[in-house]
Amino acid sequence: MSQHERSLTETIILEVISPVAMSAQDDRYIVWFDIDNTLYSTSADVSRAMGKRIHAYFLTLGLDDDEASELHLKYYTQYGLALAGLVRHHDVDPLDFDEKCDGSLPLEEMIKPDPSLRKLFEDIDRSKARVWALTNAYRTHAERVLRILNLHDQIEGLVYCDYAEKDLISKPEPEYYHKALRQANVSDPSKCYFIDDNRRNVDAARALGWKNCVHFCEHGLNHVEGGKVQEITNSRNGDADNGVVVISDLKELRTVWPDIFVS
Repeated sequence: MSQHERSLTETIILEVISPVAMSAQDDRYIVWFDIDNTLYSTSADVSRAMGKRIHAYFLTLGLDDDEASELHLKYYTQYGLALAGLVRHHDVDPLDFDEKCDGSLPLEEMIKPDPSLRKLFEDIDRSKARVWALTNAYRTHAERVLRILNLHDQIEGLVYCDYAEKDLISKPEPEYYHKALRQANVSDPSKCYFIDDNRRNVDAARALGWKNCVHFCEHGLNHVEGGKVQEITNSRNGDADNGVVVISDLKELRTVWPDIFVS
């Protein structure tokens, strides 16, 4: 049974709230958490395992190793998501890609629940803030990670890259953030709190008026972006300081965002 077939038989623990279901404006703040390499450390090597699978998928297009690596990086850089380039230029079935890449990852062996992280989520004052996830992954992968980390019941809504759509959009494209606001029924972007391990994604949100942005940066560790192994740094888009806070441990959010945590 494939990953997608299994997902159809599972009980959907995470309820994704649609704009239709939210008839009234909610004036609370909204906290957006990226998932991969943010809710777990990049030292878990998920990005490396994913990079190998995506490279193998590029090879199925008839490319050699160098061509596959070059195209992988090009599409990731251009679109923020290698799959977006594959869909646009190679007529790839995104659900087939998901099954062979994200769906084949042995995540249960790579990441584990962290009681201190769960406590962090539990201590967010829900009378002041809603908590959503914002990911470039497909829904099945996002829900799987949240279940493994035992955070599925702490997330009120999920915005994901919808592989069923004709034109894939993802962070850091502005339309993706606009989509997130529409889906969560947010009219004032200054009410958004956002944390992501990718500085481009954070800077894009900040440029759109998301006021409380944090870059989760595990300085010195290696990760894989666009198929390339890179050392993690806090490189900004441009020279200006745009007010983004940098942290290396999610527990620092208690200090960075003290107004949304219970005393």
